[in-house]
Amino acid sequence: MTAMTAAEAVPHSLPEREFGLLYAEVQQFYAHQMQLFDSFAAEPWAGTFTENAVFDVPTLPAPVRGRAELAANVRRNQEMQAKSGEQLRHWLGMLDVQPRSNGTLRTRCYALVYMTPRGGESRVHRVCVMEDELVLSRGRWRTSHRLVTRDDLA
Repeated sequence: MTAMTAAEAVPHSLPEREFGLLYAEVQQFYAHQMQLFDSFAAEPWAGTFTENAVFDVPTLPAPVRGRAELAANVRRNQEMQAKSGEQLRHWLGMLDVQPRSNGTLRTRCYALVYMTPRGGESRVHRVCVMEDELVLSRGRWRTSHRLVTRDDLA
C-alpha cells in the first residue's frame, strides 16, 4: 500500500453529517472485526476481508493472502495462546478515515495489543500503526489490504 496523495483523498467532498455517519460506520466495522479476532472466530473474521485480501504484519514471516490463510492464522493464534496461557486483546484508536475518489476508504489508526497472563495483570504488549484499504463488497465494508507496523521495529 502506498501513501495517499492529496488528489486521492476527498474527505471534504462529503457533507459533515454524511462523513460523521461514515466515520461511525467504520468505527463499528473495526469494533466488530477486532471482537471476532480476539474471540478466535476464524471464518467470520476472515469474512470481514475481501476474497483476495493481503494482511501484512511484522509478526508473520510473509504477508497472509486470502480468506483461507487469514482463518488459518487465527486458528494458529488460538493454539499459541492456549499453550501460553496469555490472553491478547486489541484496541484501536485515533482512527483517521480518508474517503477516496474511487469509493474506497484509506484508514490509519493506532493499534494497542494488551497481554494478560492467566492470573496476572494486563500490560501493553505492542504499539502498532494499522493502515487499511476498505472496499464496499456486497453492501459491507471489507478490508482489502492491511499493513501493520510496530513502533519497536521502526
